[in-house]
Amino acid sequence: MQSSSSGLAENKSVLRLGRSKRWSEECIKAVLFLCASISVLTTFAIVWILIREAGIFFQEVPVSDFLFGTLWAPLLEPRSFGVLPLVCGTILIVVGTALFALPVGLATAIYMSEYASSTIRSILKPILEVLAGIPTVVYGYFALTFITPLLREIYPEVQIFNAASASIVVGIMILPMVASLCDDTLRAVPDSLRQGGYAVGATQCEVTIGVVVPSSLSGIMASFVLALSRAIGETMAVTLAAGATPNMTLDPFVAIQTMTAYIVQVSLGDTPAGEIGYQTIFAVSALLFIITLCMNVFSNKLLRRFREVYE
Repeated sequence: MQSSSSGLAENKSVLRLGRSKRWSEECIKAVLFLCASISVLTTFAIVWILIREAGIFFQEVPVSDFLFGTLWAPLLEPRSFGVLPLVCGTILIVVGTALFALPVGLATAIYMSEYASSTIRSILKPILEVLAGIPTVVYGYFALTFITPLLREIYPEVQIFNAASASIVVGIMILPMVASLCDDTLRAVPDSLRQGGYAVGATQCEVTIGVVVPSSLSGIMASFVLALSRAIGETMAVTLAAGATPNMTLDPFVAIQTMTAYIVQVSLGDTPAGEIGYQTIFAVSALLFIITLCMNVFSNKLLRRFREVYE
């Protein structure tokens, strides 16, 4: 009798322990589902606000005038709502950033992945992390006080606010992202491919350029697109370095204005809420959202289309 009662007690304790574990697992699932739901609902809320407010703007301004107009002056009389100067300034920043950051970032990743010793790699990685942690407003003042004077010594016609210094400083900002993502992609290439290259008499440089980089090309291109999406959305550094003059120009040495810089300008509080000039920030934000969304979708499709899977 005593042994049977002790066995029943043990069974009850096991059942209680099992119920407690299941209850804990259900609580964890509920918390995780709540976190995921908050993320999804936040995204839908942002999209809904952009659509609603941009719809109010487009009730007064035709979409064709907004997308194809070449003069942007929504806060001055006579008003003009052609967004192409802002798009041109944004593209100018992105192209300049790409010309600086992408080759330097890829070269840095190749060096860390294929050539650097563990000691040098342990030094370079923290330095890149420090670059990624510097506030963007500091980068903006760095462009004004260091990069722009340096450019003016080389080319005196450079304006105080210009697209070139903004492109360089944004390139420095996204350099850690490019280098880190490309480094992870290069290191994911199996050593058997490298050894196969060495077996046919190729040098380390030939193996790197002819085997490793082509094998990780999809990941490299995806990292480029993601980094440039980050550059499109940069605000403070571009606002401080490039200025607030919406020019439709390809000259990198003059002042321009990007879409994000204009949003900052209107958001300072000088424009009355609900007025057509205020509604322009939602139209510009919606266009910026569509551009970055398309770039991210393109990056994901590129990654899935050309992904190399190694065992």
